[in-house]
Amino acid sequence: MRWQNQTLSVEAATALPGLRRIPGLVRSVTTPEFEGVTFHEVAARSVLNKVSAMSEVPFGWTVNPYRGCTHACTYCFARRSHEWLEFDAGRDFDSEIVVKVNAPEVLTREVARRSWTREHVALGTNTDPYQRAEGRYRLMPGIIQALAGSGTPFSILTKGSLLRRDLPLLAEVSSTVEVGLAVSIALVDEPLHRSLEPGTPSPRARLTLVRAVREAGFDCSVLLAPVLPWLTDTSVELERAVAQLAEAGASRVTMIPLHLRPGAREWFMRWLRREHPGLVERYQQLYGRGAYVPAQYKEHLRERLRPILRQHGFDRPDAGRTRAGHRGADRGRDQTGRVCPAQPAGQLSLFDQHPR
Repeated sequence: MRWQNQTLSVEAATALPGLRRIPGLVRSVTTPEFEGVTFHEVAARSVLNKVSAMSEVPFGWTVNPYRGCTHACTYCFARRSHEWLEFDAGRDFDSEIVVKVNAPEVLTREVARRSWTREHVALGTNTDPYQRAEGRYRLMPGIIQALAGSGTPFSILTKGSLLRRDLPLLAEVSSTVEVGLAVSIALVDEPLHRSLEPGTPSPRARLTLVRAVREAGFDCSVLLAPVLPWLTDTSVELERAVAQLAEAGASRVTMIPLHLRPGAREWFMRWLRREHPGLVERYQQLYGRGAYVPAQYKEHLRERLRPILRQHGFDRPDAGRTRAGHRGADRGRDQTGRVCPAQPAGQLSLFDQHPR
């Protein structure tokens, strides 16, 4: 069935068990353009999410127009959230995508309320708002306009090169509201990228995106995340990555080691057993006490990265100012692109617990 011939009045005949519990399920869609992927379109009641006070992140509100992600990153921390819909955290997370088709309209109403205090809103903190489906659903322009129209500052974190489509709009609204942009680039090795992040744009495409963001007049923070033990954490690999980020014009680089939460842990370890069986025992030891690397490993990684950042001009609190002439270049930003107190580039921060 052709995408454009489908209408929102079509009811899903056989909704999956978890989806039956979601108010507003409209239909389930498959299309040849997204082979193997099913989109479950819902009419959401609310899209503005309050972050728990227990969460140590530098933002209080989020918007996620999609649940599940065709980027299919093996290590994605958000995988387990799909189990709430009675999907599995593995293949279903990559291929059963929930789309909040009315997100722009609902958000417009929510930020127009007198009670809304225009706090910073972060996009891309769970699943990517610029995954491939955004090319069809085009939810982000309306979301951007809703936030900017209400005077709400916001930031976007993405791996999706589709962000380039909205750069003119973002440049326009940035004259009236604070906008922060950040790109996540875990890998510059093409074969490893294709194996670990099969649905994402290539490293080269994301480096081109960084350049485009800078040319549009924005700072562009880059998350070098996650750094993978014994795969991308050597001085040689870190130097290779940081050099390319510097050449692309990144304003700031933040390094985050891999963490393996339940859901992501099982899926990643399955990949590791298949692709790098010799590393399985090492990973079991390194992550034997939980989802995060031990403090000693983290410190050793910092020590390897520090001289590399220094070499490429990312070791100063004012690193963004070395590439002056861009919107916001006189301000420090956190790794979501949000304005923040000055912090040395590459330094780990509260957001380290939440890379995609």
